Amino acid sequence: MTTAPLRLPSAIRSRIPSLAQTVHLAACSIAPRSTGMDQALAAMLDDLARPGVWSAAENQVTEARRRFAHLIGADTDQVAVLPNVSIAAHQAVSGLRWRRRRDLLSTTAEFPGVAHVWLAQEKRGARVRWCGPQGGRVTAEDYLRAITTDTALVSVPAVTHRDATRLNIRRIADAAHAAGAAVIVDAYQAAGVMPLHVDALRCDYLITGTGKYLLGLPGLAFLYARHPDGPAPGLTGWMGRTDPHTLDPTRLDFPSHARRFETGTPAVAAAYAAVAGLTLIQQLNLTAVRDHTQRLIASTAHRLTGQGEIVDLAPKADERGAHLALIEPHAWAMAAWLEEHGIAVAARRGVVRVALHAYTNHDDIDALCDALAVYRVKSRTQTPIGASR
Repeated sequence: MTTAPLRLPSAIRSRIPSLAQTVHLAACSIAPRSTGMDQALAAMLDDLARPGVWSAAENQVTEARRRFAHLIGADTDQVAVLPNVSIAAHQAVSGLRWRRRRDLLSTTAEFPGVAHVWLAQEKRGARVRWCGPQGGRVTAEDYLRAITTDTALVSVPAVTHRDATRLNIRRIADAAHAAGAAVIVDAYQAAGVMPLHVDALRCDYLITGTGKYLLGLPGLAFLYARHPDGPAPGLTGWMGRTDPHTLDPTRLDFPSHARRFETGTPAVAAAYAAVAGLTLIQQLNLTAVRDHTQRLIASTAHRLTGQGEIVDLAPKADERGAHLALIEPHAWAMAAWLEEHGIAVAARRGVVRVALHAYTNHDDIDALCDALAVYRVKSRTQTPIGASR
């Protein structure tokens, strides 16, 4: 029997009671606390008090893998569970040989936690190339112009972390494959707020974590590999064995499935929370979630610009993710002031990011706009918090 999708945003708000006290517009950085997360962590504490806790924890990891694979249209044997996206990125490329093809194509809009992994590959013979304007908005066309027969791997953020530009992954993947290159997608700013199907995207790898729009905790990430039986990764641990429970220190074998990329014991609390978050996400119609967030993005941008704010937003709706970037030179000061007034946002250098999800409603946007109007009046009469004196 198929469960009817939750009605947006009212039904999902009932699962996140913290929204009664806090306007949560920071899912691009951290998920809000939900009743499902509370119940999962309570179950973990109960399991800790009983024999068999390790079996219970392993079951949670297995269930998180299964639910994520279902979410992206993959097989469970194509998904590895890892501590964070940086390690997932490293595991995806650490077995590659940078010989005839040396170019790893990325963008300066890439999140540093991924981009730094790419730069580290230069010690192994890779040559990192950047596409798109330095500090500007990257487009699919920037990628298409930069892909050559020297390109071995193309790294594409599904949605850029700073300005929420949504890239046409399929166009880029088709061009990359035509040139003989593989494609890896960082979906951390997309998974949970829009449909993601790996066959439709045609990516070779996809990485994301549970701490943002997937409504879990930091400490758990996923690596999808279309063909997981390739070269062994450069980092390993006891969970990366064909049978981890043999505990044989003298034998280094790798399974043919994606668990070959796994390392040591995962964060148990994050695994319990991941199952809770994915369970809630799977009760949503992600096409409806995307439509909902895009309507709110458009109306929020219109209101903010009407108040005199400067918003960095892609010009077309299909090029937008689930957050918008408010240009603000004192971003952390503004974010701190808003937090003091019950509104959670996510600051980055030069911008305050306002993230929307299935639970966001017009009252949240009203609260943000009203608070910003007050902040602007106060900031004209006071030295901003954290500003240079």
